[in-house]
Amino acid sequence: EDFKPAQVLNSLKWPDDHLAINRKLHFSMAKDDDNVHFEIDSLTGDLYLSKELDYETVSHFLLQVIIKDYSNNPPQNSTVFLSIDVEDKNDHSPYFQDDFVVIGIEENVPVGTLVYTFNAKDGDGTFLNSKIQYSLEMSNVGENPFLIHPLYGTLTTASPLDREITHSVTLRVSAADQAINLTDRRLDSLAVKIVILDINDNSPHFISLPLSYVMEDVEVGFLVHHIIAKDPDEGRNGQVTYHILSGNENKAFVLDKITGLLTTAQPLDHEIQERYSLTVMALDDGSPALSATQVLTIVVLDVNDETPIFLKQLYKTAVHENRDPGEFVIKVEAVDRDAGLNSLLQYEILPGTGYEKFKMNSDSGELVTAASLDRETQEVFSIKGSSCHDLGSPSRSSTAQLYITVLDENDHSPLFAKTQYQISVTEDLEEGSAILELSASDEDDGLNGEVMYSLIDDTHGAFAIDSITGSIVTAKALDRETKSLYTFRAVASDCSTRLPRSTTVSVVVHIEDVNDNDPVFLQNPIRAFVPAKTAVNETVATVRAEDVDLGSNGAIVFNLMTAETVFQIDVNTGAIILREPLTSKDFSTQLLVTASDQGVSPRTATAMVIIFTEEQEEEISFRHSLYEVNVPENSAAGGH
Repeated sequence: EDFKPAQVLNSLKWPDDHLAINRKLHFSMAKDDDNVHFEIDSLTGDLYLSKELDYETVSHFLLQVIIKDYSNNPPQNSTVFLSIDVEDKNDHSPYFQDDFVVIGIEENVPVGTLVYTFNAKDGDGTFLNSKIQYSLEMSNVGENPFLIHPLYGTLTTASPLDREITHSVTLRVSAADQAINLTDRRLDSLAVKIVILDINDNSPHFISLPLSYVMEDVEVGFLVHHIIAKDPDEGRNGQVTYHILSGNENKAFVLDKITGLLTTAQPLDHEIQERYSLTVMALDDGSPALSATQVLTIVVLDVNDETPIFLKQLYKTAVHENRDPGEFVIKVEAVDRDAGLNSLLQYEILPGTGYEKFKMNSDSGELVTAASLDRETQEVFSIKGSSCHDLGSPSRSSTAQLYITVLDENDHSPLFAKTQYQISVTEDLEEGSAILELSASDEDDGLNGEVMYSLIDDTHGAFAIDSITGSIVTAKALDRETKSLYTFRAVASDCSTRLPRSTTVSVVVHIEDVNDNDPVFLQNPIRAFVPAKTAVNETVATVRAEDVDLGSNGAIVFNLMTAETVFQIDVNTGAIILREPLTSKDFSTQLLVTASDQGVSPRTATAMVIIFTEEQEEEISFRHSLYEVNVPENSAAGGH
């Protein structure tokens, strides 16, 4: 069909046996034939192509050629039918109906699903020139998820589709004929965009963190967290709303379901609840809807809004005196409901009376002594300023009171008011009479300060002491003339059950005289031999008497019981003095002499003085040779 016009196609020749020289032949084609494509030379019979052939339009021509032979008369006509087959030439390219095709397919179709059938046309007439073979080419880099059948042009899925990975695929589909000569083959191509249609095959997934922090003092409506979930699906399949499923029972938060903004709905308090675990759901709008959940932890951060509180407002304790510094006294404790530094407490003692005696561990709250304590100096410490403060900014603090009692140790001995007691008592005291009230004080407390009294040394049974009152009393009748001075020691002991202490004091008791003894003559009767010629005023005899009493009670004066002119007695010395001459050589007389003491109630004794001259001697004899008398027991001394 690609034969060029004006070229000789063929020549009609008269058969050789019919050839004749000088024959006049005329060639023509019948008018009714579709011979617009052919012409014949009327003289030579050469057949020419006058118009290009198109196999696809007409593939066969049947021409009727009329030959007139003018050699005969009349001319003779002959008819020849000429059959012309037009051979196909690959002069048409395959073509598609459209230049660009957009195809939509859902992403969940199985592998092998028919996507589209391409139908390219080829104007060539013969089989191979018009036989089309399809091929596929991706315009973008990656694995081609589609496959085209080379003969049928069916486009199918070759691998699973995922719109979220690949939204669309642009392909170029080619259609090529199968001309025998490869160089003659022709092709056409078509741009194809395959849009992967979304189905709701993806659940929302959270991209916001599952942890958020918020200060406890934020106002209501404060933005706590922006919850964000993404859904790679399209349209309503990818539209996400937010909902709180659990953890918000006290309605502390409110969640905007569209924006995902979580805000406070009530005031927060770290001390009541320091964290919330909200189960949040992200729900898409697909059908059926898909969802995802996330546990959102909201940590309520502490603000120093709580004041430390001591477990007790008054701490009472006791500590022994005389212990070395560092002795444990008590541990105070406070609680602070805040957290972190806001709840870390520091303890201290505020200045006050006696606070310097103690030291407090600032971290533990343990109170120890800073010096040795003396209960007798100060028994009670009332410290009004045990303070604790947290480490927040600004710091908050509180105080408690400490009441510390110092327990007694037996570190003091009883003390008497004097180092020695000297007293004087009369010897006529009755048995059981109190002569001295001893009092010893002990600064210790309790049994350590309770004093008991006793006597040491021998008092010869004369004295006893009341162990409770310290009163010293006579235990028997006293007699100065027997013992005029008692020296002994009194002991004051405390009642400590462990290592009691005592103090000793010296007691000197002077027995004062009472006129309880009569004068006693050293000789009775007294015989005095006086020469007859003794001169006047000469001492003829001396009486002597003693009185064991003291002082005036023992000072003796002498007197004659009856008035006497011949003799006179010296009241002080007891000397009997001759006042008149003796009248005879055989003179004799008896004088009754009294010896009296000088007590308030004088006591007197009588003696007989027998005075005689040398020539006269009077015999003295008892009236009886035996005297018998009965004396009751327990008779008082000095009784008659």
